[in-house]
This record gives sequence, C-alpha cells and structure tokens, in this order.
Amino acid sequence: MFKAKILAILAIVQRQYADAQEVDYSQFVNPLIGTEGAIPGYAYGGGDVFVGGAVPFGMVKLGIDSYEEPINQSALNGGYTPQGHVTGISLLHQSGTGGGPKYGYPSQMPLTRIDGDVNLLDNRTYWQDRVGEDVASVGYFLTEFESGVQVELSASRHAGLYHYSYPSTSEKHVLVDLSHYLPHPTRSWDCQFYTGGEIEIQPNSSIYTGFTSIAGGWNIGAPVTVYVCGEFDNVPDEAKAFKGQNTFPVSRHFRTFNNGTTPRPTFTGNTARSGPMNDRIGALFTWSNATEIKSRVGISFMSVDKACAYKNAELSTWSIEDTAQAARDEWNRGVFSKIRVDTSERANKTRLALLYSSLYFMHLIPSERIGENPLWESDEPSWDDFYTMWDLFRNQVSLWHLIQPAYYESMIRSLIDIFKHEGYLPDGRSGNYNGLVQGGSNADNVLADAYVKGLRGMINWTEGYAAVKKDADVLPFFDQNPVDPQGSLKEGRSALDDWIPLGYVSADRNTRAVSKTVEYSLNDFAVSQIAAGEAPGDQDLYLRRSAGWQLSWDPEASSRNFTGFVMPRYANGTFHKTYKITDCGECNWQDESYEGTSFEYSFVIPHDLSRVITLMGGPSHFEERLDYVFQPNTSGVDLGVNGLGITTINNVANEPDFQTPYLYNYLNKQWKSVERSRQLANDFYFNTTNGIPGNSDAGALNCWLVWQMLGLYPIVTTPVYLLESPWFSDINITVNHDKTLRIRAEGLDDGDGKQGYYVQGISINGQHWDKNWFEHEDAGGIMIEGGEIVFTLGNKQVVWETGDVPPSPGHQEVDIRNSM
Repeated sequence: MFKAKILAILAIVQRQYADAQEVDYSQFVNPLIGTEGAIPGYAYGGGDVFVGGAVPFGMVKLGIDSYEEPINQSALNGGYTPQGHVTGISLLHQSGTGGGPKYGYPSQMPLTRIDGDVNLLDNRTYWQDRVGEDVASVGYFLTEFESGVQVELSASRHAGLYHYSYPSTSEKHVLVDLSHYLPHPTRSWDCQFYTGGEIEIQPNSSIYTGFTSIAGGWNIGAPVTVYVCGEFDNVPDEAKAFKGQNTFPVSRHFRTFNNGTTPRPTFTGNTARSGPMNDRIGALFTWSNATEIKSRVGISFMSVDKACAYKNAELSTWSIEDTAQAARDEWNRGVFSKIRVDTSERANKTRLALLYSSLYFMHLIPSERIGENPLWESDEPSWDDFYTMWDLFRNQVSLWHLIQPAYYESMIRSLIDIFKHEGYLPDGRSGNYNGLVQGGSNADNVLADAYVKGLRGMINWTEGYAAVKKDADVLPFFDQNPVDPQGSLKEGRSALDDWIPLGYVSADRNTRAVSKTVEYSLNDFAVSQIAAGEAPGDQDLYLRRSAGWQLSWDPEASSRNFTGFVMPRYANGTFHKTYKITDCGECNWQDESYEGTSFEYSFVIPHDLSRVITLMGGPSHFEERLDYVFQPNTSGVDLGVNGLGITTINNVANEPDFQTPYLYNYLNKQWKSVERSRQLANDFYFNTTNGIPGNSDAGALNCWLVWQMLGLYPIVTTPVYLLESPWFSDINITVNHDKTLRIRAEGLDDGDGKQGYYVQGISINGQHWDKNWFEHEDAGGIMIEGGEIVFTLGNKQVVWETGDVPPSPGHQEVDIRNSM
C-alpha cells in the first residue's frame, strides 16, 4: 500500500516537471536524514529534525508526535522519532533543536476504538505504534498505525491537511485534543504545561473552532495562545466536545495538582471551556460509513477568524497530492533553485542528496509570522522560533544573506522590532518569548554580519545600533531562571557587571566564564562594526573591549605539551590553575565553559586570529596545535551518544568548532583547510537516517555542509569569505535577488572524491587571485552583482596562495603578563 501510494505521487510529480521542463530539485531531498542517532532505531543523539509537511519558514509544520522509550533516550523537540508511540499529530514544531520540547499543538489523532480502557484524557491508553516504514518527501509524509489507519500529511504556510484512511471494518473516530503538547519526560524545569482553552463545534456541520494556551518549554516561556479552525470533508455522524480535570494545571516545577488516577472526560455538547482550573478540553468526531476522512486546519496567533481565513485561502483543495505539489513548487522556486548544479544522470546522486537536503533543513526555522504578532501592533515584519542565535550566527545567516535577501532583511527588521517593544534583542526566541541566552548576546553578531555586507533596504540601522549598544552596556534584570541561578538567561548579557569593570567574566561570580568571555569579545567587536557607520565616536570603545578574551588568556596554562589558553579567571585576577583544559565537565549551563573546552575556545576568536597565533607561539606552534585537535582519541570529553564517534578535540557537531578546520588559511596553507574540512564532511555527513553528527540545531550543521560543498566559508561579523574547494564542477547561485554567482571547479574528480580537490589556483571574474580569501565587495562586488570564481583543482597539495593572509580586523594587543 505504501509503495503504490508513493510511486503514484512521484509519477505525478515527474510528469508535471517534465511537462514544464523544470528541474525538480525536491526529488533529491531526504527529510529523514538526522532522524536517528548512534543507537540504531532511536532518535537520541540524532538530529532532532522535524519530519512532516511544511513550506520554507512556514508557521505550520504538520507532523506526528511520538514518545520514545526508554525515556532517557527520548528526543522530542522535532516531534518525530523513528519508532515509539504516536500520541498525536500536531501543527506546530521546532526542528533540529536539542533543548527541552516546544510546541506539539494543536493536535488531532485518528482512533478506531473509544471503549474499554481508552481514556481520552490519557494518551497512554490510545497511543499508536507504527507498522512498515514511514515515507517522507518534501511537503509530504505518510505512515501507518498498528490500528490499520494510514495517515498522510501536507501543509501550507498557516494550515495543514490531514488524510486518514481507515480499515473498512473498524470504527472511525478523530480526536481533537487541544491540551496536547510535547512533554519532557526526564526533567521538570523546562517542560511545557497547558493553561487553558476552548472548543466549539458548529451544529450540523463539519467545522470546529477554538484555542489552546500552552506555557513553558525550553525557554520557560509565558503562555502562548493558538487559535484553531478545523474542518472535515464529511459531516460526522456524531460530534461532541468534552472536558476533564487537568492533573497539571500549573508547571510541574512548582507542584502537582493530583497524584491519583487520571480522571475521565465529561462530554459537554457542542462546547467546552477550561474554566479556572485549566480543565483539559477537546472533541470527538465519529463517522459510520466513510473510510477516508480528510481534515483542513488553519491556525493563528491572532484570532479564530484569521485561522479560518488561512484554511480557506491556502487549502482550497482536499487533495493531498495537490497540496504536497504546491509545497514542492514553493520549495523548488524559493529555496532549491537558488543553488543549481548538474542533476543529470551522470551527476553524483549522494552529493545531490546532501546538498539539497541540507538546504531543506536550514529553511524550516525560524518561522515567518508576518501579521501574526499578538503582542503589539507594528508595521514591521514578525518572526519567531530563533532557536537559537548561538547556532545560527556562525554561518547560516551569511548564506541567507546571499540567497534569501528578502527573507533575511525581514528577519533583521523583526529582531529590531522585538528590541523596540521588549527592550532587548533575542538570543533565543520561541512562542513569542525571549530565552534562553547560552553565552553572549549573539543577535549582535547577526546584525553586524548584515551591516558590514551592506544590507540596508528598509532596516532602521539607527535603532539597530541602539539595540546592540544596549546589549553591550545595560545589565538585564535577574530572571531567577532555575537553569542557572547565578545569572539572567532571558536576554542580554548577564555578566556585564564583571565584563565592563574587569574586561572579562570572572569564574567565581559567574557560570560559563570561559565561553562568555570569548563570546562577549566577539559581541563587542560586532557592536564596533556597526558603530563604525552609525556612531563613529563609539567604535574605539567597543573595539578595545573586544580584546577582553586576552585578559582570560593564561600564558602559563599548559595541556598536551601546548602552552597558553583561555582559562577561568577569578575577580581578584588569579587564574583557576587546576582547571582541566580538555574537559569542561558536563559543559553545561552551570559549568565554567559551555559546550566546549578551553582547548576549543582558544581558537574561537574570528575577529583577531593574528593575535591568537602570536599567543600560541607563532605560526609553526599554531599549526602544530591545530593539527593536534584533529588527531583521533585526543578528546578529554565523553560526548556519549551525542558524539557519534567523535574522538578528536575538535567537535564537528559543535558550533564553536565550525570555523576551526578552516584556520589553516591564516597560515597560507589552504590545502590543509581543504583536507581537514573535507575529511570531516566525508566522515560525518551521509544520506542516511544518522547522516549528521548531532542535533541539526535549526539547520546550522546542515548549513556548514552547504558552505563546504560550495567551496567557501564566511567569517562572521566581517565581509570575508575563505576560499576552499567546491564539490561540484559547476555551481550557479542566485545572489542579491536576481544576480548569478557562478563557481566552477576545473579538474574536479567527481568520482570517489578522494583526489582532485586540492586547489592549484583561483581566478575571480577573470582576475588571477593570489589570496585564499576575498571580501563581499571585491572584484566589482562579486557577492552583490554576481560573477565567476574559477577553481583549478588537482591531486597535489600545493601552497598556491602568495598574497596576504585573511585579515584580523579586531586586532588588539593586551599585555597579558602585566594584567596577571
């Protein structure tokens, strides 16, 4: 049944694209990449990716919510696990994020029985396992439950389409559960909880409306209300609303209301309201004859009327094939066709799958919510689900700048609008609520990267500068977050009371002192980059402050025969001399370094690598240390199941290490950057369910691979791109809306990929290029007006670059020994 269905849909797609003589890039996408981790069959340690129906940056992401046992191996943020119990099918999801779950509502669930032990208030009594293999393609998902119900899903921007096929002999019910959400089974502080709702069934019709309100989740957010408007293609024989006692009317972190048995629902006619104790509410629809039931559901953060309008306007058809095709068309037109390579029969299909699947995953979130901001009225765009800037700023925003300038400008305007109305830029944001801050105020880096590359449009950069300046200068309120009792995590920089007077973040007064010091340094460099144009008198102040990482550099710290590292430093100026440089403990919120060791963070100074090289002992010592972090079995951290076989100090799955394999460019040994980075890509990225080396992190890991395949890498907060080695012989990229950047690789061995990728020479717009980098506006503005970069490749490791090494625009020299 599965194969026949999917083959029929693919045949339709292929005929339509053949008729139009267009390339269907979506056929190369594998939406199941990253659905498994190191343990076969389990999502734990995998990509946490969303699987289901969606359009680029769509508000709706319609997919199943499954609960995987044992619970300590659960991975629920994307909703999808390759096995496990399906508890519902909901319209809101994140993708690729590794924190506590967010969303998993509003929900439906097809049932074939409601008698006996089935309790509509307890999804453990009706959850379903799956049989056979799930089928996923761009804009489409299909699965089959053990009950015999086949489920097909697709989506538009604000609405989702469900198609249920029941066994002819079974009962046919659909449960609408407005109190459903993704749980966090292993801890309480960032779990979600239901705070109320309402449902109304229109008499003698197939339409229901209502709302649900859910609070908590990863960012410990305020309640978010989602309005829903659902419709079935057949009028049900019976439809009744219900309500029931909520056993968790407030966050589990504070108290549990009822430790007794789960109560049973009370049917209440056509309407149900939660009331003062946040009773759970829902509705049950039943058909006696129909074997196929379809449902169109629109949602809105504003009103039921808008939810209904979305449903009617965006899903004018009941056809799952037509809806999925419309989604594919939008993906092809708006995303995949932005980067065009040879897709003929002779093309390497694995590379095509990796390229277009990676583009897919980096366009699922954030969520475009223009016209969907319930918090304030504004003419500015609205975006949500920046989860998080800590992940996105490293390389993802730089690619959006090139291939999605309209979307990207809209995002920047939304970030500034959040500052205008809430007082701070978000480092993370979901459910219309800021949080959590993992290190620095990394939206500063996002704005700076856009500014130095000339993005202007309708962005108010006066307000943009005010936003980053506040991050740099004003201590946010203490939010008493249980994740980290020492500092605010909602927004801003919680350690400014150290950073401004001391020039570094002290380890005795703050958590994550090492990583915060490194990140605050880059944040202040970002502020200085915007100040150069918006407030020139401020530039030197923030440029000086961007050298604060040097005050945490202990020239006497030693590890693995290397000397000099960023280290935890106390407020009295002394260093933590016994700190383990290759082991950051759990590397978590309350440790001295976050998701990275001192060994790793000592390389993460993109604005002043010339000073890093000096402090590490000069080019030869820097190269030796760089070589060492890629040697197997050197890691001092047990990455566990999340490591997926990573035994090196450099962690390819970790954002702070993204740039490290490319640092040989700063020694004019670009061939080593090419070799190291390509080895990492070949070792850890595959067209398989465990094909990425960790959480996708909103597409950040996927974007790293896209840059790798293009043969370029951006240096964030600067206009610099490093030149590496392309994976395709001919790449055409649409930049700046309608210009074409062509990248050609002459001599590329497109066979086993192990030879013929070392650069022998490069030209840009016909000009011989002797540097292993270029800037955004170089060669007549090649990244703005388009042009051509030609790589001559071969199998020899040669030092072809004779020009200057990449710049260190934040270069400052601090007398670190006199600061001790």
